[in-house]
Amino acid sequence: MKNFTLLFSLLIVLSSCQNNSDKKNKESINSVVESTFPQKISGSTIYEVNIRQFTPEGTFNAFSKHLPRLKELGVDVLWLMPIHPISKMNRKGTLGSYYAPQDYTAVNPEFGTIDDFKALLKKAHDMGFYLIIDWVPNHTGRDHKWITEHPDYYIHDADGKITYEAMSPTDVWWDTALLDHSNPNTRKAMIEAMRYWVELGIDGFRLDHGCGDKIPLYLWEEARAALDPIKDLFWLAECGHETFILDGSYADELEVIMREVAKGEKKANALSDWIDRDMFKYGRTALRMTYTSNHDLNSWVGTTSERFGDAHKTFATFVFTAYGFPLILGGQEVGLSKRLKFFDKDSIDWTDPSSLQLFYKSLVSLKKENPAIWASNIGGFPISIEDNENVVGFVRKSEGNQVIGIFNFSSENQSVQITNNQIYGAYTEYFTNREYTINNKPLVLEPWQYLVFVK
Repeated sequence: MKNFTLLFSLLIVLSSCQNNSDKKNKESINSVVESTFPQKISGSTIYEVNIRQFTPEGTFNAFSKHLPRLKELGVDVLWLMPIHPISKMNRKGTLGSYYAPQDYTAVNPEFGTIDDFKALLKKAHDMGFYLIIDWVPNHTGRDHKWITEHPDYYIHDADGKITYEAMSPTDVWWDTALLDHSNPNTRKAMIEAMRYWVELGIDGFRLDHGCGDKIPLYLWEEARAALDPIKDLFWLAECGHETFILDGSYADELEVIMREVAKGEKKANALSDWIDRDMFKYGRTALRMTYTSNHDLNSWVGTTSERFGDAHKTFATFVFTAYGFPLILGGQEVGLSKRLKFFDKDSIDWTDPSSLQLFYKSLVSLKKENPAIWASNIGGFPISIEDNENVVGFVRKSEGNQVIGIFNFSSENQSVQITNNQIYGAYTEYFTNREYTINNKPLVLEPWQYLVFVK
């Protein structure tokens, strides 16, 4: 009986230690899983990198030489378009699509070696950047090893053949093989491939087609449960809505409306109306990425000059101040004046003939230094301050910081009455250093003119 009592006591002690250990482990995991990225980058600018087109060499090492310039520009998050080997079967163009991956756990040999990538990642981290990589969960290339080793990972057509993605009758991705994420083994293999890069040290993923009709959101629930405990990660979805499962999403409808406003098809108040609807529907905590360009828009729709003409600076300033967190496409800051080829080599011209780098540097600094215009509910609520349907005027306040933006989104002079007398006073315009007085007298704006006041 004495020995049993001793053994029982020992078991209680061990059980107590185990429970405490489990509790500590759970607490530790919970503290890691809770993402801080929405807070860390709410005042940041994301910079999209196309390794193939960024330099004549098209390599990790060549891009690495641009990091000091990008640090000077002020961007914080580097998003690398897909860096994986590209499938050769059904390849489009001479070099193929970045979005037809042949191997999820290797790098495109045209870009360099895995050691080259590790060196780039280390240098970026040492300089204070976050680095996220593009991830293609919807499909692989046609010669990915899973096709022969695990055909059950894929969706098959009526004839039993692995099918491909087709967005429309004219937009057919016949170089891809469509994955079946209703199969738990597919999801497990995908998450394990992602784990490789997380353990390598990347800071997150931009999820291509991340919320398409073939991508169940429980894939990301499982991925976050598996990967977030390893490291605080940023999850950016190519979706037009906030999923609440991921950290950030695209404000793609806003860009469409901006184009319509630029063409005179809609009035300026359509922009502020969209922001109101978006906040109403998804809440203030939704982390929305805003932009005037990205790789798809540039290649398939047009350059910023093609889409916005003389107003491209006006719309860029609006994107940086009105709502969300902004994206700069690599090359946009030097006035990228051509549609980059998607499947062939087409290097960016970095000569900056219009001297736009200083303008974008000013925008990045404006965002970073003023919490009032930060993303999510950290930034101030945009409150309308004018009465002209061709003008967007707002004030945003947060943490003792105030930013006023007034934009003429028309090709004609506009007279605008400032209706909010709480902001009346003397101001210095951010970009021009000109003195202005805001009062009950009409303010006249030239075509596409924009004014930003910081207080």
